[in-house]
Amino acid sequence: MMVLLWCCAIGLSLGAGWSDWRTRRIPNWLTVSGFLLGVLINVLLYRAAGARAAFAGAAMGLALLLPVVLLRGLGAGDWKLMGALGAFLGPTRIVLVLFGAILLAGAVACVMVTRRHCWRATLRNLRELLFGFAVFGLRANPEIRLGNTALLSLPFGSVVAVAMPLCYCGIRLFAKI
Repeated sequence: MMVLLWCCAIGLSLGAGWSDWRTRRIPNWLTVSGFLLGVLINVLLYRAAGARAAFAGAAMGLALLLPVVLLRGLGAGDWKLMGALGAFLGPTRIVLVLFGAILLAGAVACVMVTRRHCWRATLRNLRELLFGFAVFGLRANPEIRLGNTALLSLPFGSVVAVAMPLCYCGIRLFAKI
């Protein structure tokens, strides 16, 4: 039954990734309906335990990314997408998917920064972002935000769409070992 949940979650991530790639937006109708479908399927398959897992997964996906969203390092659509995926996958698997997506995003970002020869500015902005985390946004630099077109940006929803099947294959592979 977990395969069904993964297939639905991968389908949701592919739709969101496509939207994020083309428009740099993930629509609410997609994330909200994905969340509701994740809860519904979990409840139908596992009853009360499924409801607990779906809500815990959604809460975990949202809670882990909340500081990044508050510092404007990630869009609200990406944040809601991780909550919806958490409703399908539960708290443990959404942490694995989030970790995989962050690693993949970091690798892609390093390639982008190298191609554009802007390591110095990127490291300066990263220092400012980390300082904002340290004081929880009390002195976050207004120049470092999603709306600043001068900065390099990466559609995180698209990265999640690539990371989802990779994480599924990795989990299946390591489960057999």
